[in-house]
Amino acid sequence: MQSSNQNSGLTVRLADPDVESTAGASAAGRSFMRRRRNRHGRGLRGEVMLPTHPGYRTRGDRFDDMVMDSAQRLHDIWGKTLDGVRFGVDEIPPELEVLAATGAPAPMGAYTPAAGDDGPLITVYRRVVEQACPGVEELQDMVHDVVVEHTAEMLGVAPETLDPVYRRRY
Repeated sequence: MQSSNQNSGLTVRLADPDVESTAGASAAGRSFMRRRRNRHGRGLRGEVMLPTHPGYRTRGDRFDDMVMDSAQRLHDIWGKTLDGVRFGVDEIPPELEVLAATGAPAPMGAYTPAAGDDGPLITVYRRVVEQACPGVEELQDMVHDVVVEHTAEMLGVAPETLDPVYRRRY
């Protein structure tokens, strides 16, 4: 790539990443992206899945939405009692290897009390919940049950008191 300034006669030559630095370099030394044929100059044609299609969102994104829907449902029922409570999603619980080595079941979620300026945190472990769920159809119900159980633990009430439809959907 060259750039020249017509007024001063100065020419600047920048290194071109597509040109090998050594004249005798073979194609075997170059990366796949540099060796790949681009017959008509089109390159990649665009996104494989459009944002309007249901497959565009990942399983993790859909799981996050399920947790937020459950949290919103509880907030609609309980109002100010749940103000400041944070809900989060982690892939797997910490120390999972230790739990597996001892034969203990992996937790589906966790409640962390408030610390400092941060409010209490309820975490749902995505992989554990997906593994325990018999099918995709029941995943939303299982996520809601985990959120209800740990929110009830935080408030010190029975889960059935927190949400009247707890475990009545199966």
